[in-house]
Order: sequence, then C-alpha cells, then structure tokens
Amino acid sequence: MSSRSGSLVLVATPIGNLGDLSPRAADELRDADAICCEDSRRTGKLLELAGIARSSPLLVVNDHTETSRVGDVLARLARGERVVVVTDAGTPGISDPGEQLVRAAAAEGHRVEVVPGPSAAIAALVASGLPAARFVFEGFLPRKGSGRTARLQALASEQRTAILYEAPHRVARTLADLSEVCGPDRRVAVARELTKLHEEVWRGTLERGCEWAAEKEPKGELVLVLEGAAAPETATDDDVVDALRRALDRGVSTKDSVTTVARALGVPKRRVYSLATALDR
Repeated sequence: MSSRSGSLVLVATPIGNLGDLSPRAADELRDADAICCEDSRRTGKLLELAGIARSSPLLVVNDHTETSRVGDVLARLARGERVVVVTDAGTPGISDPGEQLVRAAAAEGHRVEVVPGPSAAIAALVASGLPAARFVFEGFLPRKGSGRTARLQALASEQRTAILYEAPHRVARTLADLSEVCGPDRRVAVARELTKLHEEVWRGTLERGCEWAAEKEPKGELVLVLEGAAAPETATDDDVVDALRRALDRGVSTKDSVTTVARALGVPKRRVYSLATALDR
C-alpha cells in the first residue's frame, strides 16, 4: 500500500434544511478529490445551493453500484486521495450506501473519518417524547413474507425504543401490523418532513396511529419511533386480563387475542391462554 494513504470521509448532509450543513462538512465537500454520492444531480444541487464550487468528480454510489465502485475508491485512496461519501440526505451508511466502502477501506488500512451531522433517526427519537436512553434502529421492514413477520414479532417483545423508516404509501399498513403484534395501546410517534417547512411529529397509541394515517394520508419521508415492550415481570394477571378484554371487545378471536397479548406484554402464551379460558367460564 502507498505511504500516501488517503482518507475516506463520511459526511452527513441536510435532511431538509440547508442551514444544517456544517462548516466542516462544506469544507470537506469543497476540498475532496472525489465525492461518492447516491444521485449526482441532487448532490450537484446541494453544492450549488451551498455555494461550493465543484472541481472534483461525482461518483455515483447507490444500492446498485456500491459493490462495483469499491475497486475505484480503493485505488483512489491508495493514491493518497481524500474521498468524501455523502447520500441524498442524512448520514451515510444508515439505511443508505456507505457501509461497503467503509469496510473495504478499513480492511486495506486506510483512514476512515466521519463528519457528523443530520440524522432523521436521531432527530425523530429525541422529538418523540419516548425513552431515548436505550434504543434500537430497525430501518425499513421487509415488505412481505417471513422476513417481515419475524421482524414484527421481534419488535413485539423488544424492550428498547425502536426506530423504523417507512414510505408514506406503506405507513398505514405498518402501523396496523405493529398494532396487531404489539397491542393497540403501545405508544408510537410518527415524524415526517423533519427540518422542512411542513415538519410534523404525531404522538399517540398504535390504535390511534392507524386512524391518523387513514385520515391524514401522510406524505414525505417518515420515521416511526415505537415504545419498547414492558418488562415481563411488570405484567400482572390483571394487566393480562385487561388487555384480553380490550382485544376481545374489538372482535378479535380468543386465539388471536392470546397471541397478541402474550407478545405485547412479554408473558408466556400458556399463562395468557389460561386466563383467557377463565374469562370464558
């Protein structure tokens, strides 16, 4: 490897408000030998709006091209170049390209630097009003199949606050699925258009969230922040019975009510079944 080892620099860019582009981020974009970006038109527009004269090439690195671009980036780093990585918005590598480039650069011994900044996930978390001391980032759920089912079931018992990304045309379905597996009373916050003119953070239960999504038909980029499940030992028999009654009152079958309540409260299914059976007597 050349003694003039270059640096791969991950630069966070605004998720909406151009004023969130930090001076350090602007300097890195201005001085880069090459800029890896998801969409050259969007990044070109960002540079133009920020008043950054572009002399370095824009290399398209998206979900389809990241693997094939690794060799080019490594060659540039070996020549001692400073290669900046940006995405369309936010921090590279978080549900966006960048992870493969970092792994390859680090494996070759090149320096990897980060210019921190905007992140929709963190912005939504701190605005949600839900516990933020311990959280898990789920990104986008699989759209269908066993993969989606498994992730939803895992969220039902996850005790940390969970952060999810979702497209506007799928948010109603995702809220409904979460309500089914986590229970309708689990709290959720839905953040949209963060840092933009029409920024909104809606807060309530999953049941109300389903109604809100149906009425609102929200547009723009969405982040869901889901309250964690209650610790198993906190659920008393009265808690289980109350949850069962609410589910049964909504017309949910006994079998499905047992499954939903067990997942939502984090208690053994056999215990919930026993209490459900007693209710029927």
